[in-house]
Amino acid sequence: MRYLHYFLTLLLFIHLGCGHSMYYAQPSLKINETQNDSYDSIVENDFRIVTESPLSTFSIDVDGASYANIRGMINDGYLPPNNEVRIEEFINYFNYQYSDPINNDVFSISTEVASAPWNSQNQIVQIGLKGKELKLEDLPPNNLVFLIDVSGSMQSRDKLPLLKKGFKLLVDQLREVDQVAIVVYAGSSGIALEPTSGRNKEKILKAIDKLRASGSTAGSKGIKRAYALAQNIYDEHANNRVILATDGDFNVGISSDSELIKLIEEQREKGIFLSVLGFGSGNFQDSKMEKLSNHGNGNYYYIDNMLEAKKVMVSEFGGTMYTIAKDVKIQVEFNPEYVLSYRLIGYENRILEARDFNDDSKDAGELGSGHTVTALYEIVPTSLSDVDPLKYQPQSFSSTPYSDEILTLKLRFKHPHNDQSELISKIVKVNDITTSMSSELSFASSVAAFGMLLRNSRYKGDTNFNLITQLAKKGAKNDKHGYRYEYIRLLEHAELLYSNAQ
Repeated sequence: MRYLHYFLTLLLFIHLGCGHSMYYAQPSLKINETQNDSYDSIVENDFRIVTESPLSTFSIDVDGASYANIRGMINDGYLPPNNEVRIEEFINYFNYQYSDPINNDVFSISTEVASAPWNSQNQIVQIGLKGKELKLEDLPPNNLVFLIDVSGSMQSRDKLPLLKKGFKLLVDQLREVDQVAIVVYAGSSGIALEPTSGRNKEKILKAIDKLRASGSTAGSKGIKRAYALAQNIYDEHANNRVILATDGDFNVGISSDSELIKLIEEQREKGIFLSVLGFGSGNFQDSKMEKLSNHGNGNYYYIDNMLEAKKVMVSEFGGTMYTIAKDVKIQVEFNPEYVLSYRLIGYENRILEARDFNDDSKDAGELGSGHTVTALYEIVPTSLSDVDPLKYQPQSFSSTPYSDEILTLKLRFKHPHNDQSELISKIVKVNDITTSMSSELSFASSVAAFGMLLRNSRYKGDTNFNLITQLAKKGAKNDKHGYRYEYIRLLEHAELLYSNAQ
């Protein structure tokens, strides 16, 4: 249980620096954290003036840990700390009904532009990617090393006991061509299961059953041993991956983030990726686990119950395990004739320099089989500008041949075993603007607005729970696994907590 306390304050009205938009006075939830959970600070993206910053560049992110973690907090009766709300992970927790890739394309690109629900004067731009979904028979073999934290901090039922149940679900997905090894770590590390074929599920399950929690946390020793074992079974044609399951409490041995990241990056370059599964609370090291997965070409998930374990290890098994595109970067150039300013919603810790887009040595995010990735921009049209005309710069762009364009979207990615990127581009035009947003943009907008409300964002405008719920219900169709309806129920619970805090 998370013992958190909170109170309300009010924000003053302030204006956006360029003078075209107003922020709204909103209640600000303050939380007195009494636990040792660790979250990195987030500095919210501001609006950028297009004439000063025409390019927006960032790495994709398909992690869903932040949403799952906060869902657990809300269900336990607490509102979350602001720094745990990573809005891009809220949005990308859910899959979206984008068009499937065609022919031999690795993924498809979808875009949509509509009025911003929380500020009708502004517009929202949705960028959606959908990875090609590989058939089971087309998937390469899995060479997996489970790296499992069995230290004393993992004793509670939401940690090792839940972890064991979840890993059993994953084992059920294995084929004969797959193989699994298990490395455990506590005061020291050891091999609990030598590499074993997926045909011998009973042996793997027995090894999982025997796991017990005790001792301190020699996390770095466990990682080194897991990578050594992964190297022994490495196959360039296989999915070579270490899956770390932990509460993130590395307190013995090499514990600095920089040293661990260096080790993980070295193994990434050798073709061994790292995915991270987070469990529990009380000493949950969210910031560390996110960094490790980012640098390991893997994903980061938070498992708070068996349904989430099923989502990650069964329903989305292909996306969790199989990378179809790596180092995926997005760069958007906005047309100053149409766009006065823009704001990328979320992705604060995925922002890249403009020059990084063409630099193939710069690491970025990965896209799994069947995964979708969504990014939202809020843009302010030039027609809303109330800034006095400039004297020394051109005042009109009407002579350009691009007057009907809003932006140009560019995307770079690498195939999993290639080191040279490929480039894709797409133009979004003024006539692409819709008068009624689709169900998919409606749902994504709801989730983004919910994240802004929880973060007490100064950009949340007219956001309230009624608006968020209406948007969510419009986008709740095609909900195969019930995740969107679960979200709507979560909104009801969060609204009660929010009301009681006032």
